[in-house]
Amino acid sequence: MATPFSDTPLSPLKTVAVIGLGTMGTGIAEVLTRAGREVVGIDVSEAAATQAGAALETSLARAVGRGRLGERERDDALARFRTSTDLAAAADADLVIEVVPESYEIKQQVFRALDGIVRPDTILATGTNALSVTRLAADSAHPERVLGLHFFNPAPAMRLVEVVSSVLTAPAAVTAVTDLALDLGKEPVAVGDRPGFVADGLLFGYLNQAAAMYEAKYASREDIDAAMRLGCGLPMGPLALLDLIGVDTARTVLEAMYAASRDRLHAPAPILKQLSEAGLTGRKSGRGFYTYEAPGSAVVVRDALTPLDGTALAPGRAVRQVGVAGSGTMASGITEVFAKAGYDVVLAARTEEKAQAAKARVGKSLARSVDKGRMTAETAAQTLDRIRPTGSYDDFAEVDLALEAIAEDLAAKQQLFATFDKVCKPGAILATTTSSLPVVACARATSRPQDVIGMHFFNPAPAMKLVEVVRTVLTADDVHSTVRGLCASIKKHPVDCGDRAGFIVNALLFPYLNNAIKMVQEHYASLDDIDAAMKLGGGYPMGPFELLDVVGLDVSLAIEKVLHREFRDPGLAPAPLLEHLVAAGCLGRKTGRGFREYAKR
Repeated sequence: MATPFSDTPLSPLKTVAVIGLGTMGTGIAEVLTRAGREVVGIDVSEAAATQAGAALETSLARAVGRGRLGERERDDALARFRTSTDLAAAADADLVIEVVPESYEIKQQVFRALDGIVRPDTILATGTNALSVTRLAADSAHPERVLGLHFFNPAPAMRLVEVVSSVLTAPAAVTAVTDLALDLGKEPVAVGDRPGFVADGLLFGYLNQAAAMYEAKYASREDIDAAMRLGCGLPMGPLALLDLIGVDTARTVLEAMYAASRDRLHAPAPILKQLSEAGLTGRKSGRGFYTYEAPGSAVVVRDALTPLDGTALAPGRAVRQVGVAGSGTMASGITEVFAKAGYDVVLAARTEEKAQAAKARVGKSLARSVDKGRMTAETAAQTLDRIRPTGSYDDFAEVDLALEAIAEDLAAKQQLFATFDKVCKPGAILATTTSSLPVVACARATSRPQDVIGMHFFNPAPAMKLVEVVRTVLTADDVHSTVRGLCASIKKHPVDCGDRAGFIVNALLFPYLNNAIKMVQEHYASLDDIDAAMKLGGGYPMGPFELLDVVGLDVSLAIEKVLHREFRDPGLAPAPLLEHLVAAGCLGRKTGRGFREYAKR
């Protein structure tokens, strides 16, 4: 039997009904009215409908005040919006978008009712981010006209829209909705029907891992959030984001993802259930992972879990002179950081020439800062004078902190720590910048494991604010205190971690990157669509494939293997596509080809 979608393209979607006038529904209505669409907002609650109208007026008035909208445009947009508590008000709509609660029962009830109200050629879109579009479509009288249209919160500001087809969706319906999204000034990404789609499919696995990390008391909520903001450039930490999304909503999404994937990384962390069932659902309830000033407020207030300030730390050791071992980018960057902060630095490499070259790299970096007006030529010269290059570790005899920044090779690091043990004075702190190897294995290569700690800087060290401070079970309290205080003196933000694979940042970042690779491997979405989804929908500074090519696929694979070996979770096994690319020598930007190809320098 022919359907209204079989033969000819659909007319432009001029009248749209939005069902469910919560934050998301109201935001979608605003986007549509501002783009010239007639919009009817429908909600069973008259109070919610009234509130939506008021919220739209307030938002448009703010846009006028900021010069982004004219008064006439505001008046026209308001005139195009009306509300109702009756689904029959959708009768003349070309498109219906439902954003009712994430429940099959509620959504199916809405779709069944709409079948008897709207025209046969009306498109029905679900705003779900967790439920199966196919299952919702199959329950409709016209499954070919049902699809997913997933906006991101806040809808007026977020550019991404995921257009979700089921196996039953007519291509003409997809085309009509995609054209609408473009006309709204959005970036539509076409995806297939699986829980979480692209952006949330990657995002919620990461959020779940963060919740589990916190629940295991591996790190404080503040340190987990600071680590991901400062180490990855994310707009919000994962636990603060869970509070914003709603802990109960996150649990629902993860339940749906786990039901489809059976991947343990998607099995909701028990703490999400505990918080949800206690009514501690995040900002909307006034308490979730954090405590807020009032329900709906974004202002975090102190509670029993808020950490004390640094006065609670044990007294530390004096640090005046620092030794940095290594000659690569990280070693020269860390040397620059300490020298800028006024410390005398002994920069040691395997040869005098390598050490001189590393110091020259610092000089070039300082010269760039002078050119940009960030420091004077005199300050740059004084900073460079504090660095003494050497080809012998014997020159570490008087340093108060010896810090290695050599290659990620455990045997090489252990050999270097054995050398530190011989040449460094008693009481000197011995630190490793490893990002993935066990710090305790370095400590055991010395006769003073209590003096050994991890200081994981991020690249480029002069610019990145984060340092992961990694205590082993043997690290002395005063060593830990000294290093935290030292981070403050070099203007870095320390976060405390235990000595396990990946610490905070890599343990949360690389499973997310691995899951992105699996999406491409399974032909679910393209590299470009996934990168766009995470930048536009998640606020990430780089898409996962851009980041993988910058980090290096070989480095990424090594970290994935370490995580898989440590946690023994099948979901952490490196994606075969990553292994194949590394085996082929496609390592990212440094080789000119990784997930993408790059022009040779």
